[in-house]
Amino acid sequence: MSVNHALTDCDNKVQATLVPMLRRMQILPRYFGRYMLVAEAIVYRSLESLCQDYSGGYWDFYELSNGGFYMAPSTTHRLRLQCDGNGFDGEMSADAAGIVACLFAFNALVWKTRDERFERLYYCLREFASDHSEACAISAAID
Repeated sequence: MSVNHALTDCDNKVQATLVPMLRRMQILPRYFGRYMLVAEAIVYRSLESLCQDYSGGYWDFYELSNGGFYMAPSTTHRLRLQCDGNGFDGEMSADAAGIVACLFAFNALVWKTRDERFERLYYCLREFASDHSEACAISAAID
């Protein structure tokens, strides 16, 4: 029996693990099921609507030790996000921007599909985001 050390840490922080290239093809069906094409597109559109400078590109996939998942643009450039609904306007890493885009997308997918998987993904990602180094900016962007 193997032990997942990320789950047995004393601080119990949720850990993110980059999905290796060999497993990428399995990931979207695993987390998004029959909605994988729609869900992926909604994540991309979420970032497009929040970031004027985003124009597509390669995204990294991350699995979370609490059973969650998220995607983030694979870049070292900081992104400026603007959220009309709450007045947020600020820069953050591509990782944090991906978390924000996924949270917006998962929330939209809960209402669009009524599939519980997106509610679980949303709350697992919120748990991870609460300990992220850019937690304040992420929270400000989504609230």
